[in-house]
Amino acid sequence: MRQETERVEFTQEMKKDYTILVPNMLPVHFGFLLKVFEEYGYKLKILKNGGQAVVDAGLKYVHNDTCYPALLVIGQFMDALQSGEYDLQKTALLITQTGGGCRASNYIHLLRKALKKAGLDYIPVISLNLSGLEKNSGFQLTLPLLRKALAVLAYGDLLVLLHNQTMPYETEPGSSQRLMDRWIDRLTRQMSSGKGLSLKEVRANLNEISDDYAALPILPRRITKVGVVGEIYVKYSPLGNNNLEAFLHGQDCEVMVPGVIGFMLFKVDNRLEDIKLYGGSRAKYAVIDLLMQYLTRIESAVIHAARRHPRFVAPSAYQQVKKMVEPVIGYGCKMGEGWLLTAEMIELVESGYENIVCAQPFGCLPNHIVGKGMIRKIKNLYPQANIVPIDYDPGATRVNQENRIKLMLAVARETAPSEQKKPAEDAVPVQ
Repeated sequence: MRQETERVEFTQEMKKDYTILVPNMLPVHFGFLLKVFEEYGYKLKILKNGGQAVVDAGLKYVHNDTCYPALLVIGQFMDALQSGEYDLQKTALLITQTGGGCRASNYIHLLRKALKKAGLDYIPVISLNLSGLEKNSGFQLTLPLLRKALAVLAYGDLLVLLHNQTMPYETEPGSSQRLMDRWIDRLTRQMSSGKGLSLKEVRANLNEISDDYAALPILPRRITKVGVVGEIYVKYSPLGNNNLEAFLHGQDCEVMVPGVIGFMLFKVDNRLEDIKLYGGSRAKYAVIDLLMQYLTRIESAVIHAARRHPRFVAPSAYQQVKKMVEPVIGYGCKMGEGWLLTAEMIELVESGYENIVCAQPFGCLPNHIVGKGMIRKIKNLYPQANIVPIDYDPGATRVNQENRIKLMLAVARETAPSEQKKPAEDAVPVQ
């Protein structure tokens, strides 16, 4: 019997014919990342299984006091492995491991415990981390691979941003989604041929994406603008938040979800600050600083593309967002989403998205402090802020979650200026 402390390494030999399963958190972004990893010989599969079966699998193999994202991620893995769809002798699992104070660093150990309980502990579990926690000879994050992976995150951030700001106003239903699908296909083909990955090519593509979305005809009208913040998995994953964005679109809302690049900058910035405060290798600091600079250039390219057309609301730069939160919470509060979650709420309010859903997963203590715990302080500074915390856990019913959001929307519409309550009868399509 294999000891609990042992792990199965993902080797170079496994890389040739193993399928690596990945939990789905960012539907658009992960599709691009899959293509980048394929370039380096990895065969990744983004999991799409969901529903109550995933929750039940998570409850079966994970203690119900564990945070909800862990339960869902591990439940999705276990449900997929037991579906009969995969050759378990040639399957591996990929999961992130931050190395910080968040319990997400322990997901990998909970997953291995679940595999052992199911008699599947021969399946390799790959740790995706930048902390040097676990290494596998068959899976390595090289600088060129990392550079490409970070570049393609920009495509996902801009496509989601512009789609959300266009779809509620489109004159031809489905035109925004069709444009997104065309760009995903085009970018996928570019990346498959090794193009669209240099900073120059990324900038050119981002600008063209912005121009294409600006060219879609829209019907200007007053609708409720809603921002979404929260723990990273529940904020982005349709599985984690019960298809929150789709629900809000169905309630005639325009949705704004802060992009992934800001979170990446937050994590890299924290590493730099740790070295400054507590010491560390100069070489490591130099590498991390280069990563910070590259991410900042990628972020600038996304912001520039969004600002090309006045009808789009561009995200604020990371350093600007960092200044916004200075009077509210200290930078030392950095577990989980840390002060960034509070900052994102402030940025949304200042950008005109005063109605905010704060997704609170069960068991995430940092998120409750920097999310729910900061709502009153934000409202003191911004009386117009209309923030509702929504709990996501195995026992929370979808009907109750949606009813609380509907109540928030009712308050938003009741307090909206009178001209905002009137339909835009005389609006004309804008090219």
